[in-house]
Amino acid sequence: MKKGLRFLIFITVLTFFLTAYSTTVKTFGESEFFLATISEDGVQRADVIVDSYSFEPNHLVVSVGKPVELRLKSVTSFIPHNFTLNYPETGLAVNQDISHGQDVKVRFTPTMTGSYEFFCDKKFLFDSHKKKGMKGILEVR
Repeated sequence: MKKGLRFLIFITVLTFFLTAYSTTVKTFGESEFFLATISEDGVQRADVIVDSYSFEPNHLVVSVGKPVELRLKSVTSFIPHNFTLNYPETGLAVNQDISHGQDVKVRFTPTMTGSYEFFCDKKFLFDSHKKKGMKGILEVR
């Protein structure tokens, strides 16, 4: 009887820790990549949620040589953000402010394959939003 009770307690504690770890990973915005869809007009489109110190998805995959349109949807109620992608030699030159609660569309056409960081360059007191984790990867294939 004692072995059965110990086993039940062990399984309960193990389940608790596994569930807590799973929730922690999701809380920090970990996500798999998002492949932008190509519309009938040949434009690759994706929606990006702009939240307090995060972009979701934070890993976008697009094709080289085809126009991209991102709809940046701010779900914050007070803090303004922006979307910065600063690689002009590759066709990736965006610096777009996003007011709280607004949607903004940005367009660009990547000309080179590679992985490029996007981020928010706003600052709050002494720390940048990027330093607080507001960044992601644009992967051009």
